[in-house]
Amino acid sequence: MFNALAVCTTVVVGVMVGVEFSVAFVINPILNALPDDSTLRGRAHGGRMLGAVMPVWYIGSLALVTAWAITGRHHHDTGLVATSGALLLLSVIMSILLLVPINDRGKTWTPEDRPADWRRQMNRWDRYHYARVAVIVAAFALLVTALA
Repeated sequence: MFNALAVCTTVVVGVMVGVEFSVAFVINPILNALPDDSTLRGRAHGGRMLGAVMPVWYIGSLALVTAWAITGRHHHDTGLVATSGALLLLSVIMSILLLVPINDRGKTWTPEDRPADWRRQMNRWDRYHYARVAVIVAAFALLVTALA
């Protein structure tokens, strides 16, 4: 059962990392290359769609890592799992404090009512997102190391 938890946790976190990596380095660069109205509409739609899913995914991942750390507390790799959990907690805090406020504004924008600085706000979101991706990639690498 413990091994199943470890594998399941690693897969769930890994897929989340893949989605967030894709947003940062594939989806948003594609959207940013489109004309302004299309960029805005695409990013607003993505903000609504992923904004509904990602909180559950982040908290669920953190819960799985916490369960792994607790059930495996006597294993030699518990420090790696606990550190991964701390990084995932940091990513949740970063999300709440830095990314969600921008996303909450951006997901309601339309070409008719967007603020003058909408691109600057999206660029700020992107920079925060790059940092969050680095944090969750590190968390994932620790889980893979603990699993190996």
